[in-house]
Amino acid sequence: MGTNKNLTKKLHPNNKHNSAYNFSELMAVYPLLKEFVFTNKYKTETIDFANPEAVKAINTALLFKYYNITFWDFPDDNLCPPIPGRVDYIHYLNDLLKSSGIKKDISIIDIGTGASCIYPLLGNAEYGWQFIGTDIDKKSLDRANKILKKNKLTKFIELKQQTNSSQIFKGVLDEKDRFSATMCNPPFYRSQQEAMEANARKLEGLGDRNDSKTRNFSGKQQELWYKGGEKAFVHTYLYESSMFKKQCFWYTTLVSKKENVQSMYDSLAKLGATEIKTIPMHQGNKVTRVVAWTFLSKEEQKEWVSTM
Repeated sequence: MGTNKNLTKKLHPNNKHNSAYNFSELMAVYPLLKEFVFTNKYKTETIDFANPEAVKAINTALLFKYYNITFWDFPDDNLCPPIPGRVDYIHYLNDLLKSSGIKKDISIIDIGTGASCIYPLLGNAEYGWQFIGTDIDKKSLDRANKILKKNKLTKFIELKQQTNSSQIFKGVLDEKDRFSATMCNPPFYRSQQEAMEANARKLEGLGDRNDSKTRNFSGKQQELWYKGGEKAFVHTYLYESSMFKKQCFWYTTLVSKKENVQSMYDSLAKLGATEIKTIPMHQGNKVTRVVAWTFLSKEEQKEWVSTM
């Protein structure tokens, strides 16, 4: 058994990664991981979490071992998502849907699905959900589509390009579309410089002081930064969700910065949201949250569930 940098007893109870990584099992399903595994001074097998190649290898191994994925590849300049944290969002969203009576025929929109297509892969593997994944980057969608084809998932997961970078739902949703929920991991930073500075601090925390501008720094512009940062992105998201009030039961998004939550609540109240929830998620020393909202009345919610 080995170190799991994401290990925490506070991950969702259904998360398969609440225990330390078993590197022997992971290397058996993904032999390329072997070159990155070493025994540290505590006599524990681990990897260098400051090395992007090692991080990509271990997350690939996790997908192969636990989620029935046999192919997962994308350019190194795309963001490599940490599987334990990403699947936590899936489990908490499932709890939200179940508590609302939504237990079958679940369809999800993943906003900014990226080249890794990670949320659709995990949501389909864990709960059999149908997905539409959207992104503004055509090359990322092409890579994601290759992953879907190789894993025979194209009948469960559809990809759509958002051709207008200032829009989220307009141009992607049709009037007849109806979804159980949306999910989103919004760009966090306001600029490339802010992202690079944050990465340097992260690497220092990992004990790495060499070449910190490139090591464990992956992610294209649209994945990491947005003019105005996370707050500007989520407020665009809130506004556009109000234009499609009856077409989705729950709108949700990750929110990294706690100070952004209150302004979201204020805006949603003005936009006519009937219910807003904040779901805390703890991943190691990091605390993040899912904010969820709906525009459906209680009667409309009951009708939605009754027609499933």
